[in-house]
Amino acid sequence: MPTLPLLSTPSQRENPSGDGNRADAAHPDVADRLRGLTAAVEGEVRLGRHDRMLYATDASLYQVEPLAVVIPSSVEDAVRATRYCAEHGLPMLPRGGGTSLAGQCTSEAVVIDTSSRCLGIEQVDVEGRRCRAEAGVTIEDLNDHLFATGTGLFFAPDPSTSRHAAIGGCIGNNAAGARSVRYGRTSESVLGIDACLADGTRVLFEKGAALRDARVADLTERIVGVVRRYERLIRERFPKTKRRNAGYGLDMILAQLDDHGGDIAGVNLAMLLAGSEGTLATTLAADLVLHPAPRSKGLAVLSFATVDDAIAAVPPILETGPTAVELLDDLVIGLAKDNRECRRYVELMPKPSSGELNAVLYVEYFADGLERDAEGEIAEKFGLLRSMFPGADIAAHTNPGAMRDAWALRKAGEPLLHAIPGTRKPLGFVEDNAIPVERLGEFVRRFREAIEREGTRAAFWAHASVGVLHVRPLLDLRDPEDEARMHRIALAGAHIARDLGGVMSGEHGDGKARGPLLEDFYGPELMGAFREVKAIFDPRGLLNPGNIVSPGPIESISERVRIRPGETPVGIDPAIDTFYRYEDQHGFAGAVEMCNGAGVCRKKTGGTMCPSYMGTLDERHSTRGRGNALRLAISGQLGLTDRAGAPAARWDDPETIGTLDLCLSCKACKAECPSNVDIARLKAEYTAQRYRVHGTPLKSKFFGAVRELNRLGSMTPRLANWVNRLGPVRGVIDRVLGLAPGRSLPPFSTPLPRALKRRRKVQIAKAAPEVLLFGDCFSMFNESGIGVAAFEVLESLGYRVRVLADGAHGCCGRPKMSTGLLPEAIDEISGTLEHVLPELERPGVTAMLFLEPSCLSAAVDDWLSLKLGVSQDKLQMVADRSMLVEEFVAQHWDEHPSKPRFRPDDRPVVLHGHCHQKALRGTASTEAMLRRIAGDGFRALDSGCCGMAGSFGYTRDRFELSNRIGERVVLPEARATEAKGGVMVAPGTSCRHQMHDGARVRALHPVEYLRSRL
Repeated sequence: MPTLPLLSTPSQRENPSGDGNRADAAHPDVADRLRGLTAAVEGEVRLGRHDRMLYATDASLYQVEPLAVVIPSSVEDAVRATRYCAEHGLPMLPRGGGTSLAGQCTSEAVVIDTSSRCLGIEQVDVEGRRCRAEAGVTIEDLNDHLFATGTGLFFAPDPSTSRHAAIGGCIGNNAAGARSVRYGRTSESVLGIDACLADGTRVLFEKGAALRDARVADLTERIVGVVRRYERLIRERFPKTKRRNAGYGLDMILAQLDDHGGDIAGVNLAMLLAGSEGTLATTLAADLVLHPAPRSKGLAVLSFATVDDAIAAVPPILETGPTAVELLDDLVIGLAKDNRECRRYVELMPKPSSGELNAVLYVEYFADGLERDAEGEIAEKFGLLRSMFPGADIAAHTNPGAMRDAWALRKAGEPLLHAIPGTRKPLGFVEDNAIPVERLGEFVRRFREAIEREGTRAAFWAHASVGVLHVRPLLDLRDPEDEARMHRIALAGAHIARDLGGVMSGEHGDGKARGPLLEDFYGPELMGAFREVKAIFDPRGLLNPGNIVSPGPIESISERVRIRPGETPVGIDPAIDTFYRYEDQHGFAGAVEMCNGAGVCRKKTGGTMCPSYMGTLDERHSTRGRGNALRLAISGQLGLTDRAGAPAARWDDPETIGTLDLCLSCKACKAECPSNVDIARLKAEYTAQRYRVHGTPLKSKFFGAVRELNRLGSMTPRLANWVNRLGPVRGVIDRVLGLAPGRSLPPFSTPLPRALKRRRKVQIAKAAPEVLLFGDCFSMFNESGIGVAAFEVLESLGYRVRVLADGAHGCCGRPKMSTGLLPEAIDEISGTLEHVLPELERPGVTAMLFLEPSCLSAAVDDWLSLKLGVSQDKLQMVADRSMLVEEFVAQHWDEHPSKPRFRPDDRPVVLHGHCHQKALRGTASTEAMLRRIAGDGFRALDSGCCGMAGSFGYTRDRFELSNRIGERVVLPEARATEAKGGVMVAPGTSCRHQMHDGARVRALHPVEYLRSRL
């Protein structure tokens, strides 16, 4: 079967999910071959254009539409997919986390995504310090497993994407990371690779395999033949830096021959697969080298006034034997100051001895001796540093939490750059230079001058210990002059690196960004050698076609990029009339294009982003997947045109709607994404624009009318609750609204104003300060006991309390915003503000307090972004004076008019924070308040999202996923806490509802808990 020719234009394939796409009539045979995949594998085969376009990008500039996406059910299924593609001449692209920075994960091929289900970890040999991991396992998955099973070992390569970089991808890119000065690259940590060749043959590459397997022997002999023919050029031309990842690693094969006297039995072709970018074979699993976990760790942070000063300090620091030396420059530090999540990490940094903070070095040490000796060794290293830099303010950390916080900024460096305002963006095409450390300062000076001659600037950060420098020039590829500057800068950087004994590809690989520079660097003879290697492994060129051996000219590095994937540029129509304001994200176009594909949202543990990805492990349901879907739909890449024939935004695309449907609007991406991508806002905007054009469905109107419905039900709560429990009534509700029968409906309660009349009266001084309690939809009508508890706690602290809302008015607009009813939300919020503003401006009013975190998030976040017709100064005043009740109690603990006593609690008290609270304000104040009472018995969960998220967890189609998300952490912890006689505390009504339904546990609101201990 001949190789499938690469298609010159995006084609429409069969779409089983029904978005209207059909097989491309120009390539009927191709379409038939692709459809045959569905019967050839057990896993999923996605042929629809929407699904394919979600794999058209990685973390680079590029966008290339693949032919199909296969999600194999196992490594054996990946072999079946490869074998079918080989038999039918279909190009293939093995892919892991899709975090490549040079475009090597984008190709017009069948994507085989191993990251979802090829997750086995086995054969852990503690004594032999090795294990086997399947291709989809991430570095963090593996190290978490090794830690949890008590092995005392870890896998050493640690790129900044370690939370979401798959082992298969790390091999493809020969990933390294900050600690490579001690542990080397992935190639130094791989013993063998279970691989599938381009023809579907499964082989094991390891030392000695050529003696046991005829196919491996044949490949090894032929590769050795190439290496011997080009031996002189390999020794002369290959860079001698510790980090190098350009072309194929023929130098590693030559080194093995040298080490074993030319004996072919000593050659392990697994080394050649490292850095081959999936062009030689598909990695199914790998046998990995493990290292003993250090007894002690220490991290020193040194600040400098200039980048040059910081680089000059690296060589002497290396004499102290660090595990890592990392550099950040002023541009990254400045962006971090403007980022919600990263600002606090900058504040932890020491100040330079003179001048402003413009560069930082992170210097890490490991010690392996006995624990007491190890701690002394770390202290000795810190002492050496201080003696080298007398007078410098060096922050030295040994606490794991402090070190994690310090490292967080370094790991966020690259994604942070995408928050730079303006049309010029930090482009990744010269971000991977590897230079001998002693010449790093010279490289920076020369390259900076070359970039400045082009009239722009760049961000610099580095794995300084091994001379790997990441450089991101600011350019606008929509500007032809900047595009030409890009080509000149690429050549200049490569030439300077070569002149100084370095290479332009240190760890991020060649891909589309640096492939065109390979021949200039190595010369035509070695490029010929690379083509021979490719032909030996993949004679038909089926694996990741176009990469490494057949790059285009230098001009091709700016082709097939996101803003111009074809001949015509794409972009966002500036005439779109939005409901939100987007000045904080550089306009609507900036917000839509903000996701850079780094994939931080694909993490599986820690934090909240992204709940639906954690529950599904599906690219489509990651924050990145939604960002891509929205960008494609809004930038007119889904086939619609306006009257003038120009590409037009499509607001009713069913596949985009389906991708957004599993977004919980938790807002975690706004805080945890280093680029501050705000999918919740964009989802609401997209939905509202759809309703504007195509009308609003009944179900959305119902879910948006929560306040009105709750108010009606609370008029006669007993009767309303009884009616809702009647089987026929509940059945009708479920059918009409698509609710899950297994989800309980929230009961109604006596309205808060009536409930307050029954409470115990407290004498409050006439001059007492006043606080306003925002009457949210739930504490007003469903859980009024929480409102009463808040009154009693606040009155015990000496405050006069007043509910700021009546039954019909005073909603924050959250239900309507979450369902895309933005015009109605704007009207509702405007009415609320008519009540709120005069009340907050009255003398003696201290604050506006909220019980529901999602309502607080509306006031401090959404109200500032919506086009409300109210001045930003007034909206900011509202935001500044708004907080949760428990936040207010904790922050002003020593200032309250009265000082009531709280009874200590010796039970376990466990807090699950609300997503919006964690995203916008953090849970520190709530934790501090609860810890005052529960002491050492208190614990805050790192639980992510509960899975309920307002109306999300009610519907039949999302009920199972809602529970799956809850079962990750929250529900098991709730059951365990209940079994120990402890107390679960959760400020969110949805979170408490989820625990009630999923764990049969009644969680308390923090103010209920405080009231119980008065």
